[in-house]
Parts: sequence; C-alpha cells; structure tokens
Amino acid sequence: MKWSAEELAQKSDIASKTIRRIEAVKGVPNSTTKILQRIQTVLETAGIEFIGSPDDAPGIRIHSQDPDEEDT
Repeated sequence: MKWSAEELAQKSDIASKTIRRIEAVKGVPNSTTKILQRIQTVLETAGIEFIGSPDDAPGIRIHSQDPDEEDT
C-alpha cells in the first residue's frame, strides 16, 4: 500500500492539510481523538495493525492483502 497524503485524506474524510500536519510531527500528533481514530480505522481496514504503545515499543505490522483485491 502506497497512499499519498491526499489518498489517505480522501479515504478517511479528513483534509489533506491535516494529514500532512500530522505526518510532520515526531511522536504522538497533536490532533483530536476523533481524527486520529478515523485514520487508525482506515489504516486497520487496509491491513495495518498497530502494536505497542506510544511509551513502549510503538510500531505496526503489515498484513498482506489478497493480491487479487484492488487497492482500497
């Protein structure tokens, strides 16, 4: 999955300017819980699993999508 900020913005119904602002922050972004949850939901639906916590080994696991599935 290679999404631009604009693609993630469209899929999560969040302004691309907001996505770029969040991407520019190191660590936990300063944004509303609602916006961060929306982004997390879209990424999880695409096969991203969030692991750890902000204070303890944060990271992701990428679960392969079926190659026959269209990039959604």
